[in-house]
Amino acid sequence: MERTFAALPPAHGRGFAETWWGQAWLKALEGTALDSTQLKTGRRLARAGAVGAVSVRPGRLTAVVQDPDGSAHRADVLLEELSPGQWDHFLDMTAERAGHVAALLDREMPPHLVEDAADAGVELLPGLGDLEPECDCEAWDHCGHTAALCYQVARLLDQDPFVLMLMRGRDETALLEDLQARSGASAASSSGPEGVDAAEAYAAGDILPPLPDVPGLPGEPGLPPSLDTETPPAPGIAPAALAFLAARTAVEAHRLLAEALRGTAHEELTVAQDAVRLAAGDPGREMSDRLADGSGRGREGLATAVRAWRHGGTAALSVLDDEWRVEGETLARARAALESAWDAAERPELRPRGNRWTVAGAPVQLRLDRDGRWWPYRKERGRWLPAAGPAQDPATALASVTGPPSAELTPAEGNSL
Repeated sequence: MERTFAALPPAHGRGFAETWWGQAWLKALEGTALDSTQLKTGRRLARAGAVGAVSVRPGRLTAVVQDPDGSAHRADVLLEELSPGQWDHFLDMTAERAGHVAALLDREMPPHLVEDAADAGVELLPGLGDLEPECDCEAWDHCGHTAALCYQVARLLDQDPFVLMLMRGRDETALLEDLQARSGASAASSSGPEGVDAAEAYAAGDILPPLPDVPGLPGEPGLPPSLDTETPPAPGIAPAALAFLAARTAVEAHRLLAEALRGTAHEELTVAQDAVRLAAGDPGREMSDRLADGSGRGREGLATAVRAWRHGGTAALSVLDDEWRVEGETLARARAALESAWDAAERPELRPRGNRWTVAGAPVQLRLDRDGRWWPYRKERGRWLPAAGPAQDPATALASVTGPPSAELTPAEGNSL
């Protein structure tokens, strides 16, 4: 059981703990440390953002803290885990009180939950002397590094009291599963009526509060949790690949939310299309090679697909991959568009094949998609490559590639593709 939290930004001009349980955490630190100078140093380091990613696991906090001179120190803070018997007492007590469970789900730790736990013989919050420091600077008491770690953890506790539960020995998933099991057993053994009468629930519909407003779109995708831990990865797991996938998933989730808020229909990607989407995120050489193999395109083929994706997503990929025969009304409209796009004296000689019209004597080509748009292509190093986004007018599309070659990276020149 371990969670790692990315380094928090500097905390200039704000306190470290806003919740009462976060303040209780700091009281356990400040009431124990023998050197107030070290506490001041810790506050200064934490405010400056000198505390790196924080690893939280049962009984221990760990982070690397950087001094102003650039030297780094590993700081650990130990807190005793609850015994199995103490956990049983706490879970039994909490499961009997629905308000306690609801508060935990809301990331709250109300005073009466802590008081009831204490009555059951379980001290959730640390007391004076409970936060034991360890630091490679070899200080014998809390130093500036362990103090900085504690101040930073107070900010984490404000956001999520399950951080404290994990230090005491249970992660969020296991704790909630245990509570659910106990609540279910309690409900099964109850002889009273279950649920609410349907007629009463329906009648209360008119007095229920309205649904909240739809949340706004964040300014940018969120940051996934840091994977910078001391736990070695399992065989076959590449941490760098997981970090990249998490970051691209956040970007994709932001895009999907934007589409949902605009009322735009969501387009489901195939596995092959999703491989191109990921490769367009500049994953680095190793992961690009894996995506090239997995997509079946090879390195150069995937580089071409990425270029197409950046010009127009899935529609551009279809134009790259699909050659189809233009017939009937679609062919008539295409010919009319080509006839009207230029004056007779300026019209280039176009040689058609399927949905592709190549300019005679020039390394440029127009491709027609099934929606009637024209996509410009340029022949480079013997391969047809997408050169720009689509246009409704073929002359406009062709004009975008009649200049010098684009500055896009070719497969041989790129760092990742």
